[in-house]
Amino acid sequence: MTVGNKRRQPSLAQLRAFAAVAEHLHFRDAAGAIGMSQPALSGAVSALEETLGVTLLERTTRKVLLSPEGERIAVRTKAVLGEVGALMEEAEAVRAPFTGVLRLGVIPTVAPYLLPTVLRLVHDRYPHLDLQVHEEQTANLLDGLAGGRLDLLLLAVPLGVPGVAELPLFDEDFVLVTPLDHWLGGREGIPREALRELNLLLLDEGHCLRDQALDICREAGRDDVPVTTTAAGLSTLVQLVAGGLGVTLLPRTAVKVETSRSNQLLTGYFADPAPTRRIALAMRAGAARGAEYEELAAALRQALRPLPVRVVDQDA
Repeated sequence: MTVGNKRRQPSLAQLRAFAAVAEHLHFRDAAGAIGMSQPALSGAVSALEETLGVTLLERTTRKVLLSPEGERIAVRTKAVLGEVGALMEEAEAVRAPFTGVLRLGVIPTVAPYLLPTVLRLVHDRYPHLDLQVHEEQTANLLDGLAGGRLDLLLLAVPLGVPGVAELPLFDEDFVLVTPLDHWLGGREGIPREALRELNLLLLDEGHCLRDQALDICREAGRDDVPVTTTAAGLSTLVQLVAGGLGVTLLPRTAVKVETSRSNQLLTGYFADPAPTRRIALAMRAGAARGAEYEELAAALRQALRPLPVRVVDQDA
């Protein structure tokens, strides 16, 4: 047997460097994303090309492109790094539950209102868990979960994404937030059909809450919602309402925080059944730490009961 002819193997650092470049198509952005200097990143990718004997990138003065071979290798690279992440996750789960790092992704329309409860629960019950929180929109969170960058998500469901398991936490109603002089301000029993005639303010595209609001309008018989003003976050949206530009829909968990910022707002409540959304934890199906995540979901359901929500039974 000839040992000297054994081919060199790429290192994980080289694979991570190439995966970052393949994702960002920009050396500086890729280097920043993985915490590596730009020269080191470039050297790692060049070393990978030499090891594999394949040109992975087409470099020009203005941009970086994947070669046809690079596109194929990028798919394999992502799969390899995903398996390495799963290996590390499995090792953490075997070593001890609720220890090590847990990377939690949260959507912006949930984070400010639920994180105090989540953080308090983790601090009190799981003191050895290193919880790292990432606030991003749903599409980015799902990409992070699939790629192994995130371990667990806290977001609105259903997602309908293959390979993602949902652990439902609670349902919450939407309410109507209006200016002081609005004819629906402060009313109870508002029919959904009232949404057909209202000037509804929405979040920017990419927010699941925007899509939910549009779905509610369609259910009320309104297919066209002219969008003239949008906001990047609920705080701005509510201030636009206070300024008289229109009305908006807020989930109940956000009402106390957001409406306290202005005395120019009223809250109206829909007739039963009110429009709702469901919030859940989401994990990769078959995740090594799945039992931990299910236990965390059960603990969260109990911790969230003081909020204005309807907690989902654990058997649901």
